[in-house]
Amino acid sequence: MEDDRSLLDRWRAGDEPSGRALFQRYFDPMYRFFATKCAEPDELVQATFLALVRARDQFGGRSSFRTYLYTIARHELYRHLRTLRRERQFEPEHSTIAELVTTPRSRMARSEDHARLIEVLRGLPVEQQTLLELHYWEDLDAAALADVFEVSPAAIRTRLSRARAALRERLVQQQAAAPDAVRSDEDLDTWTRAAGPGAPGPRPA
Repeated sequence: MEDDRSLLDRWRAGDEPSGRALFQRYFDPMYRFFATKCAEPDELVQATFLALVRARDQFGGRSSFRTYLYTIARHELYRHLRTLRRERQFEPEHSTIAELVTTPRSRMARSEDHARLIEVLRGLPVEQQTLLELHYWEDLDAAALADVFEVSPAAIRTRLSRARAALRERLVQQQAAAPDAVRSDEDLDTWTRAAGPGAPGPRPA
């Protein structure tokens, strides 16, 4: 399979099929990213790729294309949430999805554990929710997360530790997971990954 950078270089040179190949490759991960945070994930996936089209020549290769795309997606999410909260300032480190939007149960809720986990995650600050989902479900390591959140790896490790603690506390408080199932970080990681998304959203035609 052709790597992301080769497809991007060809797309930059005017090869539209290479651009479509990147879209097809990353539609499912982008859909997963937005599906737990908004009512119309398809629209934000489209907005992210439109932003990528505008910024495709700005990618300098300091990080992977994947982390670059998640950085764009994060900014598009925050832009969208700010429009929902015009009456008050949106602060991703404190505002939660549950405060900002009321939506039908996500299409990603394929199991009871996953449905409960999504409800708990949506009660965390958006910054923590996004960090945990990218860590658990997209397997981004500290270096990649540092690129996406535009901070140092040391800061990411601190934020991840706090986000884990917040997630564990809410899971137990809301009886979404048995205390023994999330007692240690290793237990929490195992439970959260197992309760992660099932089949992704529909692919574009």
